[in-house]
Amino acid sequence: MRLTLAMLLALAALPVRAAVEIQQVTSPGGIDAWLVEESSIPFTALEIRFGPGAALDRTGKRGAVNLMAGLLEEGTGDLDAQGFAAARDALAASFDYDAYDDAVSVSARFLTENRDAAVDLLRRSLVEPAFAQDAVDRVRDQVLSVIARDSTDPGAIARRIWDARAFPDHPYGQPVEGTVESVTALTREDIVQAHRDTLVRDNLYVSAVGDITPEALGKLLDDLLGALPETSDATPPGDAGWNLAPGVSVVDYDTPQSVILFGHEGIARDDPDFMTAYILNEIFGGSGFNSRLMEEVRVKRGLTYGIGTYLAPMDYAAMIGGQAASANATAGALVDVVREEWGRVAEGVTEEELAEVKTYLTGAYPLRFDGNANIAQILVGMQMDGLPTDYVATRNDEVEAVTLDDIRRVARRIYRPEDLSFVIVGRPEGTN
Repeated sequence: MRLTLAMLLALAALPVRAAVEIQQVTSPGGIDAWLVEESSIPFTALEIRFGPGAALDRTGKRGAVNLMAGLLEEGTGDLDAQGFAAARDALAASFDYDAYDDAVSVSARFLTENRDAAVDLLRRSLVEPAFAQDAVDRVRDQVLSVIARDSTDPGAIARRIWDARAFPDHPYGQPVEGTVESVTALTREDIVQAHRDTLVRDNLYVSAVGDITPEALGKLLDDLLGALPETSDATPPGDAGWNLAPGVSVVDYDTPQSVILFGHEGIARDDPDFMTAYILNEIFGGSGFNSRLMEEVRVKRGLTYGIGTYLAPMDYAAMIGGQAASANATAGALVDVVREEWGRVAEGVTEEELAEVKTYLTGAYPLRFDGNANIAQILVGMQMDGLPTDYVATRNDEVEAVTLDDIRRVARRIYRPEDLSFVIVGRPEGTN
């Protein structure tokens, strides 16, 4: 009896060790990929990234790459959207297409017995998308609905204003979806141009995990991606800089809770201090209920249900940021605590805090490798970050090697209370 895709996906979620064996594969046509071969289940997960992504939107065409990605599953050749979906479902395959500023993402899952047919269907969607006008109009309306919804969501409003002020005159300064004006004005030719700009082989990262040999993967890569152009004439946007002024900016909005974004310029992923900064962030605000911010803001003072921080090392900018929501009456008090703790973490952390977060990070890392799809996503992310194949084996050693002196030095470098910015959407009390 044939296993269904749903059953295989469930099986693929079984835990595996983090010490996966990564093979580097180059197809006869010169396309590179990373492979983890696992033949125990007749199923393969494939992850493809074209980078950069929506950051390549041309001037005045914001939202074109996002709309293009949404149209890749809307028909190819003689298959309209319904025909494409029916063909995919008949193969028990799964295809997902997404656009982000730094990548166009394609995720595929297929059974070994249907591999050739699934790859051919996926190829047609990537190389020969129809971009039929009725599909363009329909997906455009869906995007406009998302934009309309976000226009009344305090969190989305805060993010839009934050980005616009931090990155003016750069694609990062507008939502990936675009604006009502830019999306409404997009033509089919704009979508075709976005396809030409982004789906090219010199911006390509690929990983595969599952029941496939290096030889078979090499053939698959050429069959699937070999017909894509090598390059495009699109010009990357360049460094985004950082333009958000320190201090508090309030956007009046009638809501019982204020949404609060905070942060300042951050640290690049390839910076030698990034791992130390990552550990610091976990201690400060990244590790849920065990973080300093959660302890001070929620547990001790009850100012919010949740608060968290993150490092955002993007292709053209880097940020240390955080987000919380608080009742309007207590929003000012939350801002004061964040400021105080931002200054305190700049002085370093304790030996106990460092030991605890190392135990957490090294113990949690193998749990990420809990199935073919997750492993494939990790591998393609490693490629985009410029990490070597042995990073999976050495990452925990890198965590353990961070010393308290490293923490103190990097904390002074990257946490700068004088540069801290807040964008608040709501009607907060006590802010200044």
